[in-house]
Amino acid sequence: MENPSVPSSRLLSLDAMRGFTIAAMIMVNFPGHEDYVFPTLRHSKWNGLTFTDLIAPTFLFIVGVSITLAYSKKRLSNAPKSGLYRKIVIRSLKIFAVGMFLNMLPDFNFSDLRYTGTLHRIAIVFLVCAILFLNTSWKQQLGIAVGILVLYWLALTGIPTPGIGKVMLEPGVNLAAWVDQQYLPGKMWQGNWDPEGILSTFPAIATTITGILAGRLMLLPFSPNEKSNFLLTAGFATAALGYFWNLIFPVNENLWTSSFVLVTSGFASMLFGALYFLIDIRGRTAGIAPGVIFGANAIAAYVLADLLALIFYIMPVGGDTLNHRAVHILTQVGPDPRLASMIYALFFVCINFIPVYLLYKKRIFIKL
Repeated sequence: MENPSVPSSRLLSLDAMRGFTIAAMIMVNFPGHEDYVFPTLRHSKWNGLTFTDLIAPTFLFIVGVSITLAYSKKRLSNAPKSGLYRKIVIRSLKIFAVGMFLNMLPDFNFSDLRYTGTLHRIAIVFLVCAILFLNTSWKQQLGIAVGILVLYWLALTGIPTPGIGKVMLEPGVNLAAWVDQQYLPGKMWQGNWDPEGILSTFPAIATTITGILAGRLMLLPFSPNEKSNFLLTAGFATAALGYFWNLIFPVNENLWTSSFVLVTSGFASMLFGALYFLIDIRGRTAGIAPGVIFGANAIAAYVLADLLALIFYIMPVGGDTLNHRAVHILTQVGPDPRLASMIYALFFVCINFIPVYLLYKKRIFIKL
């Protein structure tokens, strides 16, 4: 696995998967009405798994695959890597800075600032995993991922929460929450704990490493069908292992538990394998254009959604916000309020698609 042959063309399946993942992220982040949402379009309150819980780890898996495809040639080069490290650090800082900017919207209240979030985690994980990929073998990467998951499991289930004196896995009173309470600056998302906190970022790194390993598989001299089969088989086995680990260490996105990593990475691998088979092997490209277009400017689309939300979700329109008025009107026509809320969310995704499409049409790709 140390002498990959980098493919000359992009994987349409990966581009489409990235784009549809971002579109799904926008949809669940911006329901038409926060009080009317189908259960699977919400994050799990604590233990469990919904469609929404799958989105963030799937994107981190894609980040891992992309790291492998982008840096494989550079990794094998004898040229000094100092310039490459500088680019990686700068890109991470830019993503983190944009995340901070979005956290300050709309009122820029510096006294109530949150230092964590989706983009913050992507920035940190990308930085760690890109440097890790450039300096380690696939066996070392696998060992690091396994080590993180096992140590995280032992820490959360074996170390009593300070001040409580016993092991706790409940909201706000577990070891991860205690670490955040002691060392995480600024506001926390849930008052006394944060789903993108310090300790839970370590297993998120393991999630991205699973994507790196999947990317390395794509560079091996196997046939396309063999690669697809490996992705599907490895994904199923990983998800099954995560299911059984869940029996003693529950699947939990808020804690990003080790079982959550395996179940969601397994799902992402199976999804990637299926899309690779259908799109890149069989040439079934009908309907993938929106995903490819969103995927070409994925982070930009995510940022754009937060900016457009100032108009479509926050700015008053006739004494109410546009989203609430739209859901109210749709509900009067007949749909279930939750369906009306989802329809508006899909409408908002389409609104975001327009500028992203224009960027794609002009071959403008914003790389943070």
